[in-house]
Amino acid sequence: MRVFGKRRWRRASAAGLVTVAAAALLPASTGAAAAAETRVPARYAQQRLSWHTCDGAPSLECATMTVPRDWHRPANGPDLSVSVSRHRAAGPAARRGVLMMAAGGPGGRGLLRPAALAEDSPAVAAAYDIVSFNQRGLPLSTPLRCQTRAEFDAFFGDDARDRSPAAVRATVERSRRLAGACQERSGGLAPYITTDQTVRDMDLFRALLGVRKVAYYGPSYATMIGAYYATDFPHRVDRLVLDSPVGFDGTWQTFLEGQPRSFQRRFERDFLPWLAARDATYHYGRTAAAAKATWEARRRALRDHPADLGNGRRVTPNRLDFGTGQALYDASGGFAPLATALAALDHWDTATPAERGTVQTVFGDYLSPEFLAEYTAVTCNDTPWSRDLDDWVRRTAGYTARYPLVGARALAFSAVCATWPASRAPRVHVTGKGLPTTLMLASRHDPATHYEGALRAHRALRGSRLVTVAGGDHGQYRNGNRCVDELVNRYLLTGAAPAGDVGCPAPEPADG
Repeated sequence: MRVFGKRRWRRASAAGLVTVAAAALLPASTGAAAAAETRVPARYAQQRLSWHTCDGAPSLECATMTVPRDWHRPANGPDLSVSVSRHRAAGPAARRGVLMMAAGGPGGRGLLRPAALAEDSPAVAAAYDIVSFNQRGLPLSTPLRCQTRAEFDAFFGDDARDRSPAAVRATVERSRRLAGACQERSGGLAPYITTDQTVRDMDLFRALLGVRKVAYYGPSYATMIGAYYATDFPHRVDRLVLDSPVGFDGTWQTFLEGQPRSFQRRFERDFLPWLAARDATYHYGRTAAAAKATWEARRRALRDHPADLGNGRRVTPNRLDFGTGQALYDASGGFAPLATALAALDHWDTATPAERGTVQTVFGDYLSPEFLAEYTAVTCNDTPWSRDLDDWVRRTAGYTARYPLVGARALAFSAVCATWPASRAPRVHVTGKGLPTTLMLASRHDPATHYEGALRAHRALRGSRLVTVAGGDHGQYRNGNRCVDELVNRYLLTGAAPAGDVGCPAPEPADG
């Protein structure tokens, strides 16, 4: 989560409803596997997926699935489209089933991700058809529209640390406009962009693939998708891998309140010492404290003199925060480019084309209107939020003072949900009841999905095994960590999970 900031149904019934042995039934109420089940209307259950080669990914097949806007009232409202994909098992004779993936965020796109997993993990690709999808609300599926590009660019402003009354009022007003625009421009779609609706889309996809059970892998927010799916459909889950879990035991508010601290921890305990150890290369200071002081001085300078990237883009204080936060997700892939970009800003007028290109990559873009629309809809709809804006102003002032890297922009996100219409999405209580042993992966200094939330999620999901990774990368599987990859591959291929919780060392960061 990169904010705050990878066939046949048996027909029955001439009345237009289908009950397909136990394979196609959806729970009528979420959070209880034994709840009364509701029948799936035939127009969804009897559809056939028309597969074709995916644009931009020749190893994948894509199709479009039709789903109801509201699974709890499928006769109400227009149908939606969900784009789905699959990578067929490379070893059909040894094929053991379907591995379903979902993307994090909320707001990440999963459609083309099976290609990368198949390339990185050939043994898994030989044993499974790997499938995924773009969630409802995202491009290529029925999209949620909230902002123009210009409105999105203006949403974050230039310096979230400005806590003057005028700046605070402007932040709250921009958040109100975003919440209102999502309702007004979405054609009634916004209330139905929820994790609960997504997992029901997933189970229809499973049924249309003609399988009774799926294995599942999901990173970041996709761990909540997986946990919700497993709670609602435990009898449909074969194996379950949850990588860098969000705190799905509580609410989005309680989980996201922990992110300012976890991003600051990763910045100060991992990146700044790494940067100080390479002072001869980047000249940011020989100690973590000195490197932090240099970074803060650069941020102050950008307030009055943003770095011009061309095409209307500038590196402002907020852009410095955004790029720094994004680089903290992966020490090997992010620390060196971030340090190179920081050093280039210190001599911007004489920076080489290569240095300017790195600065553009690191600081040029942050999220997208499509990502932010999905993110706000899911986080505001899924679970309740406090609507006391005065309290949010006071609380986020504390975040800004103690954890400024992402705490400074907490008001912008929290004010959206504080002004979002009340949601009717059902609550899900994750317990692990009826599930096979689940494998969970988490790192101690993960900035986005903090370890404290992972521990709570681990306790909530009874029977799970937690693999704790040293360091702070976000996303453990296929991250160059042999210890993690061997555990996950063994589990997916044989079902063998560790007897108890285990640890793995961190992958080595690149020197840059």
